[in-house]
Amino acid sequence: MRWPVVTYITGILLFALGISMLFPVVCSIIYGGGDLTALVLSTLFTTVSGAIAIVACRGVSFDNISQREGMAIVAVGWTVVGLYGALPFYLSGVFPCFVDAFFESVSGFTTTGSSVLTNIEAVPKGLLFWRSLIQWLGGMGIIVLSLAILPFLGVGGMQLYKAEVPSPVPDKLKPRLSETASLLWKVYVLISLVEVALLLFGGMGLFDALCHTFTTMPTGGFSTLNRSVAGFNSAYIDGVIVLFMVLAGINFSLHYQMLRGKSLAFWEDVECRWFLIIVAGLSVAVTFDIYGSVYESLPEAFRYASFQVASIITTTGYATADYELWPGFSQVLIFLCMFIGASAGSTGGGMKVVRVILCMKYCYRELYILIHPRAVATIKLGGKTVPEDVMRSIIGFIAIYMGLFALCSVVLAGMGVDFVTAFTAVGSCIGNIGPGFGLVGPTENFAMIPQAGKWLLIWCMLLGRLEIYTVIIFLVPEFWRK
Repeated sequence: MRWPVVTYITGILLFALGISMLFPVVCSIIYGGGDLTALVLSTLFTTVSGAIAIVACRGVSFDNISQREGMAIVAVGWTVVGLYGALPFYLSGVFPCFVDAFFESVSGFTTTGSSVLTNIEAVPKGLLFWRSLIQWLGGMGIIVLSLAILPFLGVGGMQLYKAEVPSPVPDKLKPRLSETASLLWKVYVLISLVEVALLLFGGMGLFDALCHTFTTMPTGGFSTLNRSVAGFNSAYIDGVIVLFMVLAGINFSLHYQMLRGKSLAFWEDVECRWFLIIVAGLSVAVTFDIYGSVYESLPEAFRYASFQVASIITTTGYATADYELWPGFSQVLIFLCMFIGASAGSTGGGMKVVRVILCMKYCYRELYILIHPRAVATIKLGGKTVPEDVMRSIIGFIAIYMGLFALCSVVLAGMGVDFVTAFTAVGSCIGNIGPGFGLVGPTENFAMIPQAGKWLLIWCMLLGRLEIYTVIIFLVPEFWRK
């Protein structure tokens, strides 16, 4: 393990993070609010820290970055960025306790959207802009951004890409990794600009339009209003945000194909097709469940049902209704959405639709072999046979995911948190979703969670964002052995 390499690249990330803090500084100057000093100090401290790390480790060789080093760079980079990203929140006094500021920062960078803020509208606009911006940066991944601007990582950079991009099998659109990362970011920026324009057209102010775009495209869910998107009380805005939540939940390589003229790219991709069918099917099911019992008109029921289904399954976490007041059938469906998640290669979290599909195919194959023990059965996706090592990795991921979910839920419940809150808070954080049920429901927040529980949930958020393996690999003794 070459720690100077890890330190050097982490330093570059910090330096870039410090530069990005200039945007909320400008926002603070425009709107005022008393957060300028905290933002300027955070900018200076973060930039200087990054520069020191770069200078101290200059001259290191980036040839053949190993898988172990790639995982270390990603895990350490995200943790350190989360720590420094908390400085504006802490130095401004918005959070008197650093764990709360760190929780908010990690929730932003991991695009979880779980918040400990009790009065969002009282926070100065510069900090609200920073709160949204870190979700936008975290959406496609700070490491991927680094690869787009640091081509000198060369071939070894693929290890970073594998550790960072949320996909069982990374899809390289271009031969050079830096070109792939740059291409994904261009698509990301383009779609973001379109959403800003559509939100402005719907009467939303520029500040709110930027902030909500910054938290829709990364499927983050932070809002500038206490009532989230419900505060705008606009069916048009709801519809625009539903559209872009769904788009953000689709593999970004498919967006590129669409832009290149492949009009059926979404439907021809098996995972995307199933993702759209699941979103549509669950929206219809919830609509008819709440029609009559909660909402008197069918269009109104569909408006709120489709929004909440899209918000949870894409792991965005916006809220326009309190789904805890809905019938039990709808609540169970929304709870299941937390585990299904979005598509691989998207900015969404959860287990990912492709893993769920392949897991179901694997279970069916096992049943088939019980009936036909001598049969040679293969698992196919999109007409192509899925290699056994990929299936083994997927089954292992799901097993570890559910095991960690159960373990962390028990630990959180052991801290005095009630059963429903403990299970859904962990499920929400490990799936990078945002709201849950109980004390962390759509109209509540995570402020009531004990401090020790917040540290646990911070770890869960990092687990979910970095696809489990990149974080827990540090707990395996063999990782530290030569």
